[in-house]
Amino acid sequence: MTNALFVVSEEGYWGEECVEPLETLSDAGVEITVATPSGGPPKLDETSADPDEVGEETAEHVREVHESDERLNDPIPVARADGETYDAVVFPGGHGTEWDVNQDSDARRLLREAVEGEDGKALVVCHAVGMLGFARDSQGAFIVNGREVTGFPNEWEEEIVDENDVMPDGRKLPYWVADEVEVAGGEFEPELDQDTSVTVDGDLLTARGPESSSAAADRLLEELDL
Repeated sequence: MTNALFVVSEEGYWGEECVEPLETLSDAGVEITVATPSGGPPKLDETSADPDEVGEETAEHVREVHESDERLNDPIPVARADGETYDAVVFPGGHGTEWDVNQDSDARRLLREAVEGEDGKALVVCHAVGMLGFARDSQGAFIVNGREVTGFPNEWEEEIVDENDVMPDGRKLPYWVADEVEVAGGEFEPELDQDTSVTVDGDLLTARGPESSSAAADRLLEELDL
């Protein structure tokens, strides 16, 4: 059976970016395990379940899955996971990833194991793409160097943070996704003229944001021949 590991933030994941791939892969018969940095339940970014921000239907569904899905409520620590044993490793986004998943050495190891393995795939969504500014391959080079990727664009970030890079919740954004990826050698293109943006470069799939979550999940299934 095809299996996948979801690495989800304990600092605030964006609901749709996790729920859409989770349900799409589940419906296709993929066995899913959830991991978080410490092994505690992931935290939902409340904005991603706010009807005024995402619509009543999406907000209600995201919160229901967050509260009731046994896999989300009983994760394993990322340190216990072996990326080579999964057919795919999925990294949902959300600003929270900047404080935990993207900086976690074991999460970055899982990404490396997924893209360097013979059959593995990695799907990295939205702010989780910032991990590519830090993740290195087994030779010490940046995984993203020379790869085409998409992710959360600076143009959108500018609409969220103030002039001091402080978010509405009072936290200072530690870095901007596009900037870190480009410094690490990635060819970052969020395709702002398109409704969705999903990029495939070898075994690495990246998606721009919430509206691209469904398309990204479908593309991952294609890459897995499902």
